[in-house]
Amino acid sequence: MMNKKKYYVVWQGRKPGVYDTWKECQAQILEFPGAKYKGFESAMEAQKHFLGGYENYYKQNPPVKKKQIPYLTDHDEKPDLDSICVDAACNMVTRVMEYRGVDTRTGEQIFHQGPFKNATNNIGEFLALVHGLALLKQQGSNKAIYTDSITAISWVRHKKHKSIISPIEENALLFDLLARAEKWLNENQYANPIIKWNTRLWGEIPADFGRK
Repeated sequence: MMNKKKYYVVWQGRKPGVYDTWKECQAQILEFPGAKYKGFESAMEAQKHFLGGYENYYKQNPPVKKKQIPYLTDHDEKPDLDSICVDAACNMVTRVMEYRGVDTRTGEQIFHQGPFKNATNNIGEFLALVHGLALLKQQGSNKAIYTDSITAISWVRHKKHKSIISPIEENALLFDLLARAEKWLNENQYANPIIKWNTRLWGEIPADFGRK
């Protein structure tokens, strides 16, 4: 069954307007504080509500609170199981980090790296995402890859990490991996969708280490 086409209103974002695709909409709202947006089933409806403004729309259509369950039955609200998930875990006391990737459907571990000393969770999630992209490209696969880290998505998009952690002798390997990850991103193209895992609707990402 094909998904119906939607039109997206961005009331508050980098460039407010009406967009024909989710990709265009996402570019306006990702990591934009207080972004306000909504999908509609027709261009006319989207244009009408954009011109009417955010406040008017939600006065007439107050949001309905959804029951907090780990998975929804609506097929449009489920993750693509033919994909991989990546995640990292970092002990905030010891600053020891590890990361991994798993099969979304089965939970089977596909790769695991670490432990790394004097690291951060953001670094681990960035490395996990690039590791996953590189592995899928090596396999000739266009599967989607899920991460629950907006920071990792941003670093990959900019092809550069923005960690403020300083390189020292004990994390030299880590910084070598960061340099290699940046080099790979700058020298390679990939067709794999990178999707933010919806923890609120789907529960913890399958690659989670279960240490929260």
